[in-house]
Amino acid sequence: MAEITAALVKELRERTGAGMMDCKRALVEKNGNIDAAIELLREKGLAAAAKKAGRIASEGLVDAYIHAGGKIGVLIEVNCETDFVAKTSEFKELVRDLAMHIAAQNPTYITPEEIPADIVEKEREILRAQALNEGKPEKIVDKMVEGRIEKFFAEVCLLNQPFVRDNDVTVGALITSKVASIGEHINVRRFERFVLGEGLEKRVHDIAAEVAALQK
Repeated sequence: MAEITAALVKELRERTGAGMMDCKRALVEKNGNIDAAIELLREKGLAAAAKKAGRIASEGLVDAYIHAGGKIGVLIEVNCETDFVAKTSEFKELVRDLAMHIAAQNPTYITPEEIPADIVEKEREILRAQALNEGKPEKIVDKMVEGRIEKFFAEVCLLNQPFVRDNDVTVGALITSKVASIGEHINVRRFERFVLGEGLEKRVHDIAAEVAALQK
């Protein structure tokens, strides 16, 4: 198996415009052969889909999803290019799936780029300290940190999370596949997740004290 370096992934991304994780997966599947990886991305429609990313998407839907008997709710705005696409069942289903995923997985951000730099840097420091405390050699610690920071992104960023209905694909890859099939740029603009009683002081029941009081 050829080593899939960051430089190789970057080159493939620059040549195709496809997402970083899609590029990495394609290179792994094609054993580091960049030309074969480009062909694979084109077959999947990912390279073409990425080229649509710069197009204006100001139509779309605002949708709401309520879960767990009214205890969790999500409000989401997803944009596309035309009102015609926004009214299609495929686009509506995607928006509903994204809202459901957010309800279940509770992402904090949409993309890693939205995370404040100081938070990412602090996470890197923690991960580096963990690796050193595990006794890992200094020369491989930085590579380990980069791998673990990707896992961090997959925990807190919507597009990096494994899709709740199919853990083999990320939410970003799901959206990219829809861009390829629908033919328009699709963008998650914003979302808000509500949990009943979140942030409120809750009454604590001391059952033992209540029983003792009844016996007096």
